[in-house]
Amino acid sequence: MAIEDRRDAPGDETMSPPSVNALVVSDDLAIPRGEFVTRATRSSGAGGQHVNKTASRVELLWNVGNSSVLSEDQRSLLRERLASRLSGDGSIRVVASETRSQHRNRERAEARLAELIRGALTIRKKRKPTRRPRSADEARLASKKLHSKKKRERKRDVPD
Repeated sequence: MAIEDRRDAPGDETMSPPSVNALVVSDDLAIPRGEFVTRATRSSGAGGQHVNKTASRVELLWNVGNSSVLSEDQRSLLRERLASRLSGDGSIRVVASETRSQHRNRERAEARLAELIRGALTIRKKRKPTRRPRSADEARLASKKLHSKKKRERKRDVPD
């Protein structure tokens, strides 16, 4: 019995999972890979002669302003929270050169970009200020009184 791979069947291009053609950031956000500019350059570091011959370092650029999948709220949130990482034209640049494989470096750069975007888009809970317990205030005041009493008693013991 032969196993059929449905992804290669003609006319089934719509059947491919979204992660093949898009970088899935969260359940409701997937960035099409066509929006990325990928550049492969020579990497530094270990690898011997291999390093001098292959372009394994991957640089991934994504323009926040020109993205078709972001809402205006998401776009402004990304611009605000990632302001220090955005270039002049509004692009985020992620570089990966840890491995000797260009393919693995591309995967790492995409994972890093997804994590960066996911972190910037999460809505942070507002801190609810807590009250000090009454016993803590009383203990602090009692300690101050004790310290004050100790100092006062030392003053009286000093002969003139």
